[in-house]
Amino acid sequence: MATKFLALACIRNESTRGDLSPRPHYPSMPKYPKGVSAEETSLQGSEAKAMFSVTGMTCSACAGSVEKAVKRLPGIREAVVDVLNNRAQVMFYPSFVNEETIREAIEDVGFQASLIKDETNEKSIQVCRIRINGMTCTSCSSTVEQALQAIHGVQKAQVALATEEAEVHYDPKTVSHNQFMEAVEDTGFEAILVSTGEDMSKIDLRVDGVRTDNSMRMLENSLQALPGVQAVDMSPELKKISVSYKPDMTGPRNFIRVIESTGISRRFKAIIYPEGEGGGRETHKKEEIKQYFRSFMWSLIFTIPVFLTSMVFMYIPGIKYGLDAKVVNMLTVGELIRWVLSTPVQFIIGRRFYSGSYKALRHGSANMDVLIALGTNAAYFYSVYTVLRAATSSDFEGKDFFETSSMLISFILLGKYLEVLAKGKTSEAIAKLMNLAPETAILLTLDEEGNVISEEEIDSRLIQKNDIIKVIPGAKVASDGYVLWGQSHINESMITGEARPVAKRKGDTVIGGTVNENGVLHIKATKVGSESALAQIVRLVESAQMAKAPVQKFADRISKYFVPLVIILSFSTWLAWFLAGKFHGYPESWIPSSMDRFELALQFGISVMVIACPCALGLATPTAVMVGTGVGASQGVLIKGGQALEGAHKVNCIVFDKTGTLTVGKPVVVNTRLLKNMVLHEFYELVAATEVNSEHPLAKAVVEYAKKFREDEENPAWPEAQDFISVTGHGVKAVVRNREVIVGNRSLMLDHNIAIPADAQDMLTETEVTAQTGILVSIDGQVTGVLAISDPVKPGAQEVISILKSMNVRSIMVTGDNWGTASSIARQIGIETVVAEAKPEQKAEKVKDLQAAGYVVAMVGDGINDSPALVAADVGMAIGAGTDIAIEAADIVLMKSNLEDVITAIHLSRKTFSRIRLNYIWALGYNILGIPIAAGALFPSTGFRLPPWIAGAAMAASSVSVVCCSLLLKNYKRPKKLENLEIRGIKIE
Repeated sequence: MATKFLALACIRNESTRGDLSPRPHYPSMPKYPKGVSAEETSLQGSEAKAMFSVTGMTCSACAGSVEKAVKRLPGIREAVVDVLNNRAQVMFYPSFVNEETIREAIEDVGFQASLIKDETNEKSIQVCRIRINGMTCTSCSSTVEQALQAIHGVQKAQVALATEEAEVHYDPKTVSHNQFMEAVEDTGFEAILVSTGEDMSKIDLRVDGVRTDNSMRMLENSLQALPGVQAVDMSPELKKISVSYKPDMTGPRNFIRVIESTGISRRFKAIIYPEGEGGGRETHKKEEIKQYFRSFMWSLIFTIPVFLTSMVFMYIPGIKYGLDAKVVNMLTVGELIRWVLSTPVQFIIGRRFYSGSYKALRHGSANMDVLIALGTNAAYFYSVYTVLRAATSSDFEGKDFFETSSMLISFILLGKYLEVLAKGKTSEAIAKLMNLAPETAILLTLDEEGNVISEEEIDSRLIQKNDIIKVIPGAKVASDGYVLWGQSHINESMITGEARPVAKRKGDTVIGGTVNENGVLHIKATKVGSESALAQIVRLVESAQMAKAPVQKFADRISKYFVPLVIILSFSTWLAWFLAGKFHGYPESWIPSSMDRFELALQFGISVMVIACPCALGLATPTAVMVGTGVGASQGVLIKGGQALEGAHKVNCIVFDKTGTLTVGKPVVVNTRLLKNMVLHEFYELVAATEVNSEHPLAKAVVEYAKKFREDEENPAWPEAQDFISVTGHGVKAVVRNREVIVGNRSLMLDHNIAIPADAQDMLTETEVTAQTGILVSIDGQVTGVLAISDPVKPGAQEVISILKSMNVRSIMVTGDNWGTASSIARQIGIETVVAEAKPEQKAEKVKDLQAAGYVVAMVGDGINDSPALVAADVGMAIGAGTDIAIEAADIVLMKSNLEDVITAIHLSRKTFSRIRLNYIWALGYNILGIPIAAGALFPSTGFRLPPWIAGAAMAASSVSVVCCSLLLKNYKRPKKLENLEIRGIKIE
């Protein structure tokens, strides 16, 4: 089933008729006059943009007519019509068409058009993405976020701890992305640029054979000279060249050809930079996991002997004698071994905690590293003091805590290793999406007549716009595009969630990453690289995982004061126990035989410092949001971030648009009644020949239905219609095969003095009662037939409304259609409250009225006229086959265009937020219970004392448990009611 992301990222051939898709949107494609190629076009000048004011449009059908009329002109790259603001934006090639021709084309459709001068409508805000290495808790992410927000020209900055990325919305005229990189690095973290938000693609090439700097400069100049190349970055030490370019004008194969043909000896060889060498996100994640594992294993090598000498061997008589042997004065062999072994753990393996603490404190904040560094240093340096005192005294007996510092670091490293391992799994949804693209593709070379000359297997990343790609059965589609030749079925479930294979034939759009089921297809690539539907979905999911849910502000507020508060509590614990011991506030029997009062107090203080965990609080929301949005994407529900998730779980009232949301959105002929003896095939031949010249949606429905009677032909040629006349708002008239054919409403027949029989009158009345449109057909002055046309209700709509009622969600219909049609549809599906004949601004007002009445409102719509209400609602849900503007305005995009996904979106958000609540209860409960126990609250009554190394292990376990709790969302199942409800797509004939 076609989705909006098809329309966003795929181009279809407008010259072929017989669109199987039900969406009311006409995707665009660059058109060139016969014999002129895309390459020639790029040489003749870049594209231009024009904005027109169009008056007289009343509905989306009007907008569709204008859009199609403009796109029929040669040299049109893109046309978008906004019926709400009465505007049309056209991207075109001035070599082939000009503004005046476009204006005339709009007026030919029947609307007034005028060119708006000096209308740039350019986006002034760009979005930059930066990967940040080294963040450990919310205190780190808050520090970076504040540093970025402080830069002049930054509109918004958000830093996500879970994804370790920053997203900065900025004005490129005021500030550059280089300043963001510097700001991040000034806070003490490593910054890697992911994207700058500029409208271009980027590819990395590995170049062999470069020996001198002069060769590198020569290659750089050669690439820079190519049209469409925006920037060239050289990394000689990695043998890497990064090229940023406009995919409309050039592509990676051109770069490789230029590199390999540069120089007299032609010794340079270029390939796509191998995966895993370029420092991508997945590579970084794997490297981070390896680093933590290596650090943990090395710490274990040193820590295990320290643990054994302090806690095990002391109870084995023979070994105990050797360890207790004196080296100097009271210094024993065991103490010396523990000192030597724990030192590398403290300062070499644990140096990450020192550097993290320094970076945080340098910017006036405190993070988890500060707590770990303070706790381990207190244990280590007190132990050093006891060792030195023992070495210089003949009667001093002290207990060292070297095992505390080394075991503490080992357990924390184990916890961090498990945490990054689990965090990597939270972003599996993106990895799966990115892996959908095939590794190779079959590139075809055609002659001037369209015959295949040769085939070549290439890396799929080398595909350029307008390439012809062959897709064999069982293979993945390598690029977004449209079918030039062949017929097949394509499984699009991995992109849209639609389970049934979709039939494809000449002119139909295809999405990169989908699987070809049976026939061979030749596909023309239209969107490649960052422009593809897959890339857009990945970007949308990435942005969703960056966006913070409002509930996360709670954790951010706590994190500001958490670490300083824990340090104060830790010091207070030590002081309280030390003073209580000094002034005999507790019995001597409480003090273990191997310690004194100071050491007991120190153990309590260190335990408090290391058991407190700000990480668990910081990870509670983002990990659940990451998994929730990833699960949503796999179900065909794209949720734009934590705020949309949080809003959706509270929804208790849904406002539905009618056309295209509750109904299919495309009129179809549902009944035909002939009043004269005539063959139905012949009847529709005459009607279709008359209606084919009309742009009206009802006329198109009649022509599509007539094609049923000529199934043997893909694009049937209808008989010629002479003296064609279109009467706006009434119908059409023409002479076909020397017979006068009039197709239209009752008024048109009366205007031509044609009597309407009683049978025809009865059928017209019947159609109006059932929310259908009746059309009369007159042949040679006599009413010959009546057609009933309807926009059918989507399959399963009634069941969806019923399920929403059971979830205590109220359903309301708000439509611009008439009362009769609206109330009839509402009765069919079980909606009790209907608002009809509503203008776009009135839809938004209705949403605000419901919000004022105490409802949390979701708006579900698909058209431009729904966008004000989508923005006004607490949660906007756009049907996937809707318009760009509706999808832009929405918080949630339902890619399959099935109403059942409204339920999935609400149910998933409720599940996600119950998981976030559980995470917070665990994270807060852990700290609220753990800190008093570590401080010795149970020691007076039970004698239970929490050693620092066990406290450290508990702290590490708390973070891992929160991430694992979020990962359980990956097992999400839709409500059983939906599993029992089989909703099938409707086939438009």
